[in-house]
Amino acid sequence: MTSWAEFESRAPEIARPGRDLLYQHGPGLAFLATVRRDGAPRLHPICPTVVDGCLYALILPSSPKFGDLKRDGRYALHTFPPKDRDDEFLVMGRARFIDDRAQEARVRDDQVARGMTSSQDEALFAFDIDRVMYAKYGGRGTWPPKYSVWRADR
Repeated sequence: MTSWAEFESRAPEIARPGRDLLYQHGPGLAFLATVRRDGAPRLHPICPTVVDGCLYALILPSSPKFGDLKRDGRYALHTFPPKDRDDEFLVMGRARFIDDRAQEARVRDDQVARGMTSSQDEALFAFDIDRVMYAKYGGRGTWPPKYSVWRADR
């Protein structure tokens, strides 16, 4: 597992378009897949952000995704496709709860600067990266895409 900064330094050709897809609407927007207690997958909309070289998200403790990540940190994060093409960006790894008020404040400040509102009740999670996939399409509905895959262990 590695941080966003390490991923970005080792695979800038994937990290750059991935970051663009993550922030294409201003705030970071993606779908987060977690693992329920019974082992089934669960999908959530989420607002991740990259701060100080790490991928983070603030999550309400009452949210099902909070319980899923605290119990079993495995995740997959998939960005929304842009309007004019079908490009995809997928990050997988393990999330960790971060009990650091100063870092939580930096992440909250970043999100507010991007136009989001933020609740002081949210808890901070860091998303360590194991694998990344970027699919580059020629346009809307074109096939096949050009796949780029990166793994932290290589």
